[in-house]
Amino acid sequence: MAERERRADAVANRDRIVAAARAELSESNGDADDLKLHRVAKAAGVGQGTLYRHFPTREHLLAEVYRAELTQLVDTVAPLLAEHSPLEALTRWLHRLIEYARVKRGVMAAIEVPAWRDLYDGQHHRLDEALETLLDRGKAVGEVRDGVDAADVILLLGALSRIPGAEWNARAPRIVAVIVDGLRRPA
Repeated sequence: MAERERRADAVANRDRIVAAARAELSESNGDADDLKLHRVAKAAGVGQGTLYRHFPTREHLLAEVYRAELTQLVDTVAPLLAEHSPLEALTRWLHRLIEYARVKRGVMAAIEVPAWRDLYDGQHHRLDEALETLLDRGKAVGEVRDGVDAADVILLLGALSRIPGAEWNARAPRIVAVIVDGLRRPA
C-alpha cells in the first residue's frame, strides 16, 4: 500500500511540475529561454531534486510539456463536437491550437533539432487525426468546404510560426479567423 501511495504521489508531483512549466511558458509568451527550473519547482510545490528526478534536463521537461499540451489539444475534439456544431467546434479547437502553437514554438526554440524531430515525428499524426475528424464532421453537415484536408489547414497554420512574439496575441486569433472563413462551405 505504501508503494502505491508513493507512486501516486510521484505521478502527482510529475503532473504539477509539467503544469507549472506550462504556466511559466505561457507567462513568458512561449519563450523557453525564460523558463527557470527553480521557479517551476517552487510553483509545483516540489524541491529541485524532485524536479530533476523526473526531468534530468530542461529538454526532458520541455518535451513532456509539449506532449501534455498536444494530448490536451487532441482530447478536446470529442467534447467540442458533443457541445457545438462542427464548424463551431473546429473554430474553438483552432483557437485552442493557438496556445498549443505558442508552447510548441518555445519548445522548438529550446530543444536541439534532432531531439525535436524525434519528438514531433512520434506525435504529429495525433494532431492530423484530430483535425481530420473535425473537418470530416464539418463536411458531413455541409459547414466545411469539400476538398480540404488536414494537411491543407496545417500548411495554413504555418503562418503562426512567422508571427513576431510581441504581435502574437493580436495576430494569431486573426489568422485563425481568416482560416475558418476560408474553410466555410461557399453559399
